[in-house]
Amino acid sequence: MWFFYYCTMLDRYYISIFNHYKKQFGKKSLNLALFYICSLELSIILAVLAFFMAFASQMNMDVMSPIKFWMLFLLISIAIIFKNWMRYNGKKRNILNAKLKSQTTPLILLWILPFGCLFIALILLQVP
Repeated sequence: MWFFYYCTMLDRYYISIFNHYKKQFGKKSLNLALFYICSLELSIILAVLAFFMAFASQMNMDVMSPIKFWMLFLLISIAIIFKNWMRYNGKKRNILNAKLKSQTTPLILLWILPFGCLFIALILLQVP
């Protein structure tokens, strides 16, 4: 159930960014919306991974080294970028645009979300 909500939340954010910048940038809004959704998803994943690393270090568990942590994050990042590139091209974007056109989210909130998640991740990565 939570995964479905997570996907629809990201779809709504993608369409909101796309529709807002489509008037100003035209076709470049596709790349901007794709960049936004990838950065948002990667910052959320980084915050979750940093939380688990901080939790494991506080519980004195040696789960993985920092090098393995960053390699895991790199592999997840490549998979997320590829998934978003495949998902938001063509037909899926048109369907989402038709379904979610009336729902808008404040633009300032949309741009604060990735930076907030990065801020939380940086705090959690400071835990020894």
